[in-house]
Amino acid sequence: MFEIEGLTKNFGGLTAVDNFTLKIQPNEKVGLIGPNGAGKTTVFNMITGFLRPTAGKITFLGKDITGSSPHSIARKGIVRTFQLTSVFPNLTVLDNLISAHNLNLHIGFWEAVLHTPGNRKKEDEIRHKSIEIMEFLGLEEFRDRTAQNLPHGYKRILGIAIALAAEPRLLLLDEPLTGMNAGEVETAIELINKIWQSGITVLLIEHNMRAAMGLCQRIAVIDFGKKIAEGTPQEVQNNEEVIQAYLGRSRAA
Repeated sequence: MFEIEGLTKNFGGLTAVDNFTLKIQPNEKVGLIGPNGAGKTTVFNMITGFLRPTAGKITFLGKDITGSSPHSIARKGIVRTFQLTSVFPNLTVLDNLISAHNLNLHIGFWEAVLHTPGNRKKEDEIRHKSIEIMEFLGLEEFRDRTAQNLPHGYKRILGIAIALAAEPRLLLLDEPLTGMNAGEVETAIELINKIWQSGITVLLIEHNMRAAMGLCQRIAVIDFGKKIAEGTPQEVQNNEEVIQAYLGRSRAA
C-alpha cells in the first residue's frame, strides 16, 4: 500500500533523515519511534509534502508521490494530524468538522451564490457526515461547545476527527497522546483502535512507549535520522541498539 525507499533530507550540512525505508501493508498499525530529534516528524513532513526530500522515493497505492503538494497528497488519501492541536478555536465541534470537509467539497460558485437545491443537498450530506464522525469518536456531548473550551484530551481527539473528515486511507498521527492524562490516553487508544478496525491504515509517532508498544502491530525505530530497528513490539523492546539509543549510551560512544 505504502513504501518509502532511501528517503533522505539534508538541511545544509545536517542530515536529518538518512536513507530511511519503510513498507506498510493495508490495514496495518505501524509505529515510528525514536529519541527526541531523531527525525520522526521530518519523515512525516516529507510523506505529506511539507518538505521535499533530498533523495529517495515515496510510493502510495502504486504511484510515486515524492515531492507532491500537501493538498494533492491529502486528496490521494494520506492525511495527518500534528503535534500541536490544529483546530478552529472559536468554532463549535460540529462546525470544525463541517469546515474540515472542504477537501472533498464539490460545490460550484453559482451553486453557493444561488443556494440551489443541489447545494443544499451537499450541505446536508456534509452535516450528516460530520455528525457521524462526531458520534464515532464520542464527541457528541461537546457538539455545540467551542473547540477552545474543550478539555485537552478532547481537543486532540477533535484534531483526529478533523483528519477523518478528509476520508483518509492512510492516517498519520503525530504524537496523538501528547499531554493527555491516564484516562484520556486510555480513551484515545480505544479510538485509534476503532479507527483502525474501520479499515483505515495507521502510522503513528508516539513518545508514550508503553502506549506505542501496546497499540502497534509493528514498530520502526529511528535514531540520528537512520532506521536502527524494525519488528514486533517485543522484538524492538529487546533490541540492544534500541535500548542504547533510549538510554543515551549511543550518544556517549
